[in-house]
Amino acid sequence: MNIMESNDVEDGLYTEDGTVDIKKQPANKLKTGGWKACRFILGNECCERLAYYGMSTNLVNYLQTRFNQGNTTAATNVTTWSGTCYITPILGAFLADSYLGRYWTIATFSTIYVVGMVLLTFSATIPGIKPACDANGCHPTSAETAACFVGLYLIALGTGGIKPCVSSFGADQFDDNDETERLRKSSFFNWFYFSINIGSLIASSALVWIQTNVGWGWGFGVPAVAMMIAIIFFFIGSRWYRLQRPGGSTITRICQVIVAACRKSRLKVPDDSSLLYEIEDAEANIRGRTKMPHTHELKFLDKAAIERESDHTKDCANPWKLCTVTQVEELKALIHLLPIWASLIAFATVYSQMSTMFVLQGNTMDQQVGPHFKMPSASLSIFDTLSIIFWAPVYDSIIVPIVRKFTGHRQGFTQLQRVGIGLVISIISMIVAGILEVVRLHMVRKYNLYDAQTVPISIFYQVPQYFLIGAAEVFTNIGQMEFFYGQAPDAMRSLCSALQLTTNALGSYASSLILIIVTKITTSNGSIGWVPDNLNRGHLDYYFWLLSVLSLINFFVYLWLAKRYTYKKGT
Repeated sequence: MNIMESNDVEDGLYTEDGTVDIKKQPANKLKTGGWKACRFILGNECCERLAYYGMSTNLVNYLQTRFNQGNTTAATNVTTWSGTCYITPILGAFLADSYLGRYWTIATFSTIYVVGMVLLTFSATIPGIKPACDANGCHPTSAETAACFVGLYLIALGTGGIKPCVSSFGADQFDDNDETERLRKSSFFNWFYFSINIGSLIASSALVWIQTNVGWGWGFGVPAVAMMIAIIFFFIGSRWYRLQRPGGSTITRICQVIVAACRKSRLKVPDDSSLLYEIEDAEANIRGRTKMPHTHELKFLDKAAIERESDHTKDCANPWKLCTVTQVEELKALIHLLPIWASLIAFATVYSQMSTMFVLQGNTMDQQVGPHFKMPSASLSIFDTLSIIFWAPVYDSIIVPIVRKFTGHRQGFTQLQRVGIGLVISIISMIVAGILEVVRLHMVRKYNLYDAQTVPISIFYQVPQYFLIGAAEVFTNIGQMEFFYGQAPDAMRSLCSALQLTTNALGSYASSLILIIVTKITTSNGSIGWVPDNLNRGHLDYYFWLLSVLSLINFFVYLWLAKRYTYKKGT
């Protein structure tokens, strides 16, 4: 940066967080970033989520009707695929932080996403790829099944480059060194989640109805078009974006610290931390990233920053022998996040029931609304979305100002307090779902409806459990999104956003694993189990009670961890 540019930064014309514009010039505060850039990011996210939920919300029913999969198989396939959608962000985050940057990672993986959506649409419309159906049901071949799942897993790969980057990319539009912009960033996460659920609202209402009443071809075709619109929206905003430059491989830097510390395992860490190796200027040895202050936890890792003459080659430090304090502190920050991260997997397990067990429960209930309309069970997720659309602005504009008067915290609750409240609400949602199932099974026994397709209980009795899940999301999902972004080192923000998303992956996998174990144990000795194909003869309520107990145990573990967590300075 030349002298003129340095003076401009001092005068407040340019950002101070190292961001650049699309032309790789220092980002001008007046011309880039802020809400003028975020409107395109929010529009992109709304369309992308419409595409995702429009395809995934009713997927369990699609696999049942077109591919003859039973309750357990369809639910396991959906949760496994959903889990993969939240594992692939690790790849996207690595590429974004290390090489491509968030902007080009989103652009590249969006293309893969569209290809997957188009293939899935073809598998529901084109003869030879679409399963043949007659009065006796559908008869999928192995090739047709493969085409469907290739499309699904291309979508899983595509979403892996979008999920970890788009929220961080939106947050990048606000300069942390500007107090006004930093406060707006907190509101961005609320409105970001709000835009997600506008897309989800359309998906769980209009698109599920199209899939159920018009056909799967149109039901998947509309989400494919929505994804194309999302890409267009994203590129239109390019001139207003602020871009964080990729800082090199985060994985490599982590490995360098571990290797260097192990090489010096016999050395003693000096009491004076100023003796540890650090570069002299204001930035870390990574472009556009500020230095991190030394902390006294995990002192073994500090050995990587003990400087010896042999650590230098031709006046340059060998990064596999000597690391900066900032590099060491990056790894420490990541390690400190891991216990909180692990304690959020149970919430994701509860959340995954909305697209599996809640839908299967709804299939057995009275879906009739008036004389001519049936409410598809998957469409009940609209009440989860409406709950979020209601609670997100209420939280930001009403709850935060009220709570702020009592706590003195500028955001009302701390990030971890906000997450904890959501965990409690999620436990209540499982209890409510279990109570409804007890009532439903009582009706089955009372009127001998064991072999009936539906039980005369309105599907709208499911609304409270969906509404509670939505409220829990506003607290937990938005809270952890802000937490992982805010507590992440500058060079690891996409990676830490991906780490947050992997809780959803592991939650989905945990749901699949719990279901498999429950089925294996409860079907021993010739029993039909808790979750048979005919739920009227099973005990889905026991499954909900199990999840409630596991979630309660996890909540107490979370409380213990949250009380001991130390926030990064300035957050």
